[in-house]
Amino acid sequence: MEYGPVFIAFGALFLTGLAADALGHRTRLPAVTLLLIMGILAGQSGFDLIPDLAIGWYEPLSMVALTMVAFLLGSALRYDKVAAHGRAILGVSAAVVIFTMLLLAMGLWLMALPLGLSLVIGAIATATDPAATEDTLRQYGADGAFADVVRGIVAIDDAWGMIVFALAMVVAQAMGNGGFDLGHMGLAVYEVGGALALGLVVGLPGAYLTGRLKQGEPTRLEALGLVFLTLGLALTFEVSFLLAGMMAGAVIANLARHHERAFHEIEMVERPFLILFFLLAGASMEIAALAAIGWLGLAYIVLRIAGRIAGGWLGGVWSGMPPVDRRWIGPALLPQAGVAVGMALVAAAEMPQHAELLLSLTIGTTVVFEVIGPFVTMLAVRRVQDAA
Repeated sequence: MEYGPVFIAFGALFLTGLAADALGHRTRLPAVTLLLIMGILAGQSGFDLIPDLAIGWYEPLSMVALTMVAFLLGSALRYDKVAAHGRAILGVSAAVVIFTMLLLAMGLWLMALPLGLSLVIGAIATATDPAATEDTLRQYGADGAFADVVRGIVAIDDAWGMIVFALAMVVAQAMGNGGFDLGHMGLAVYEVGGALALGLVVGLPGAYLTGRLKQGEPTRLEALGLVFLTLGLALTFEVSFLLAGMMAGAVIANLARHHERAFHEIEMVERPFLILFFLLAGASMEIAALAAIGWLGLAYIVLRIAGRIAGGWLGGVWSGMPPVDRRWIGPALLPQAGVAVGMALVAAAEMPQHAELLLSLTIGTTVVFEVIGPFVTMLAVRRVQDAA
């Protein structure tokens, strides 16, 4: 096996990530968007400069990067922050998921898609991209109540999304087979419940044992050990590594009283993984899928944006958020990536007659939301901070 081109590609990708960071700071454009665009240009939809073997590393690297992000998002769910913003986090996340699904399902059904298929696509649209959202917030230095609520929402809304997706699959299967199959619901309960249980199993001893060798915070080896252990166990037991990482992060951040910054070391090492993740994600995207989605794709994009805005505003009203926060919380949740594609793959396997539509629609719209989503998230943060 020829590894020379692979290491050359990785070296070039790291330097490209450095250039994207510098350009992002000079232009105030989200580094995530720049990395994705550069990846698209260098990948199979562009100049095809990256070896297939290097692109093949995308899946394992993405799992490591997303698990690190999950730990950081979980650590944002500290008791003091949840007590201060819990109503907003729960209210907005639930409203955004419900309105996104309902608007997508109704709109696509009115465009003559079968109701069951429309419900499944609506459920897929509820997923967000925690990595792009967190990276954008960090690049802009976003802090305060609005940023805490956004982090809290992206930490839990994929759990709501998976449950809604399972229900939609049950309904769609019932419409196609003339009866209800509870297998999908049971699978979702196992994936969510098992991930939360795994997070507890890792997080409880982690909260007590880490940070003892170096007083005040876990060492880098401890942090990496927790990340890889959580990821490996989640894959072994076939539960969500995102939810497991978030749960473990939340448990450690809340129970480890002797820590000063529980996940400072993860912040120190995650950047190279995220750079490769976003660049290889762009390189793996098939821009040709955009041409295949047509009017359905445009409807999906418009309705998902409308669902985010409506759900964010109504959830914000219910939870008592300030008016400017209500207006911008929905747009801040536009990024869409791996979880949505994963849902689409599951749905395509269970509904093979609609597989091509499901995959082309999800992949094509993911390209759009991954490029524009971080920019809108950054714009939302600016507007809220300017109004403060």
